[in-house]
Amino acid sequence: MEVEILESCMVKPSDDIGTPPPPMHVVWLSNLDLLVARSHTPTVYVYRPSPDPDFFSPGVLSAALSKALVRFYPLAGRLAQDGAGRPQIHCTGEGALLVTARADATLQDIPGGFAPSDELRQMLVPSAADGEDRAGILAMFQVTSFKCGGVCVGAAIHHTAADGLAALDFVNTWAAIASKGVDEAAPAPRPWLDRTLLRARSPPDVRFDHSEYSPRGGGGPKTARVPFDSAILPMSKTQVDALRAGKKVSTFKAVVAHVWRCACIARGLAGDEDTRLYMTADARSRVRPPLPEGYLGNAIFRASAVATAGDVVSEQLDAVAGRVSGATARLDDEYVRSLVDYLEQVVGDVAGLRKGEWVMPETDLWVISWQGLPIYDADFGWGRPAFMGRACLQFSGLVYLVPGPDGDGRLDVVVAMEPKSLARFKELLYELKGAGVPCTAD
Repeated sequence: MEVEILESCMVKPSDDIGTPPPPMHVVWLSNLDLLVARSHTPTVYVYRPSPDPDFFSPGVLSAALSKALVRFYPLAGRLAQDGAGRPQIHCTGEGALLVTARADATLQDIPGGFAPSDELRQMLVPSAADGEDRAGILAMFQVTSFKCGGVCVGAAIHHTAADGLAALDFVNTWAAIASKGVDEAAPAPRPWLDRTLLRARSPPDVRFDHSEYSPRGGGGPKTARVPFDSAILPMSKTQVDALRAGKKVSTFKAVVAHVWRCACIARGLAGDEDTRLYMTADARSRVRPPLPEGYLGNAIFRASAVATAGDVVSEQLDAVAGRVSGATARLDDEYVRSLVDYLEQVVGDVAGLRKGEWVMPETDLWVISWQGLPIYDADFGWGRPAFMGRACLQFSGLVYLVPGPDGDGRLDVVVAMEPKSLARFKELLYELKGAGVPCTAD
């Protein structure tokens, strides 16, 4: 499949009423901003064909993007550094990149469907590696039209500037302005730009062990990526309910426990090997007072549970889910403040600590849930996306839990795993009969 670039332009903040551009200033970045992947997060939104002649008109999209950037103006700036080398955002108003493209195929011709892959990203999502003129750009988008009439919007928002929820707030605001106009689509409240709410205390007061921010044995600084394949494995509501049958556990904990067990067996881990399950938590509602609605920045952090593979495989599912619950129950305000203080002590030497910058051992798993996030709210005026997901995954052992677009209880398990283990993992994932009882590796 070939994708032809038709036009590429920089869209700057502007509106129809002559609002002056925001003053040039610097946005300070918190320790949580500095410990995420230092790269753009690539996602794709797929839309079914429409008979409207203005379907995803570049003019409509560009005008709406310029208005959205008035409110989210840091995303029109550039990533830079202060005199000490600490990253910060310079609000220069230089704009976001908008690319229009055309594919010589239909949506159904996408190799591998929309399972994450480097090839998918290269075709449908802009990359900072595509030119020196893109250095420091925080937001990039590509709108690709297909022969069938469908459209894909590829988004790349720098993770240092925004976590998943913050990036979704921006894309959904852009879409709402394109669909309804700026007055009806204005976010309420406006984006909250002050990140000093997550500043470390002075002096730091570290009260917990934050081992999630220390590379484990077998890992260390990343030198070569472990080869992996990716797959989207849908679980219907019936299948999810079968996991939870007779157990007082949430969907998240039941599915994560099942995925953890399946991974241990598929990878052939020895019973006495330690396996660590990483999870991503959101500090917004955990700190006191809670972060303001519309917080534009990174409020996510890592949590984990550790056990021997033998225990994960042999225990009842609700017992494994209890391990997941135990890892998340302690994540209160004091824990988050302790973590921020801990990161203050290591932030000057973060090489190898940021997500994706160390080789995670094949014993470990990292699960990120998109449950409850507004991932299908980007309606540009022609309907909600039929699909939304990551364009590529960073490393083996990474798993996303993504709800389906129809609100029918479906949950997609999007997984990256070593090729020799992935086939067996797929089989185990759907062996739900008796899922609540201990598994066997034979």
